[in-house]
Amino acid sequence: MAEITAALVKDLREKSGAGMMDCKKALTEANGDVEAAIDWLRKKGLAAAAKKAGRVAAEGLVGVAANGLSGAAVELNAETDFVARNDAFQAAVATVTKLALDTDGSLDSLKAAAYPGTGRTVADELPNLVATIGENMNLRRVAKLSVTDGVVSSYVHSALVPGLGKIGVLVALESTGDKAALADLGKQIAMHVAAARPEALDIADVSTANLERERAVLIEQARASGKPENIIEKMVEGRVRKYYEEVVLLEQLYVIDGETKIRKVVENAAKTIGAPVTLTGFVRFQLGEGIEKEQSDFAAEVAKMAG
Repeated sequence: MAEITAALVKDLREKSGAGMMDCKKALTEANGDVEAAIDWLRKKGLAAAAKKAGRVAAEGLVGVAANGLSGAAVELNAETDFVARNDAFQAAVATVTKLALDTDGSLDSLKAAAYPGTGRTVADELPNLVATIGENMNLRRVAKLSVTDGVVSSYVHSALVPGLGKIGVLVALESTGDKAALADLGKQIAMHVAAARPEALDIADVSTANLERERAVLIEQARASGKPENIIEKMVEGRVRKYYEEVVLLEQLYVIDGETKIRKVVENAAKTIGAPVTLTGFVRFQLGEGIEKEQSDFAAEVAKMAG
């Protein structure tokens, strides 16, 4: 009997798209022969995801869930917008999102979580979902926020069903004050985050690489004005402050009133909530952001088929 190593299982899994336990069983049945194991999986209908594995999955759903002191956001991608309205797909995203609440917030931890009622992990359940629904899928990312005393609020923009949509937001607020009022504030700020697309919580959290790239662009723009270097420096610093107001959550103007910075909104909320409030984190997932989608030329496809 050939030794069934983890590397062998991984290789078969990548080639077939089948689950880990199914791959291990197939290799055992095939005495370690990967190609024979693929055939075994195909005969059992367990390699149905293989042909779909190379197709771009940029649609799907974002799921968010919160239970008071913690919240999680998950993005599960599929190939078409149509699948987002599939009951089985929606149920899977909702299930995986709730599972994320009990993980450490990492993708590996979520993939290793037990998928209810199957005896499989989340990672091993996905190929079965692919085979059932008929589209390539990818559990792309997960994030989790927690507080020690306060709330984590969630918001889904234009939700298809509660907790599922194309833009999902979490906001974490620490405070010993009234939790219902705190939750309302969190919901309002989460709606702001959905609209304003902040990239960082505070100025100190801004990516150094992003800031330097922005500064380089601003310097070149300022120099094009022909002003002296000392004036250019002041112009750039002013524009950097403007940049912070665009990308830093606490520096942004509250979209609900258009005039108060989020930092001040949080500070003022202490009067209503009955204790100081601290905004400690946020998550904003927008479906498919950063995924390069295939551009289809229908006319070219028809011509190719005809010719």
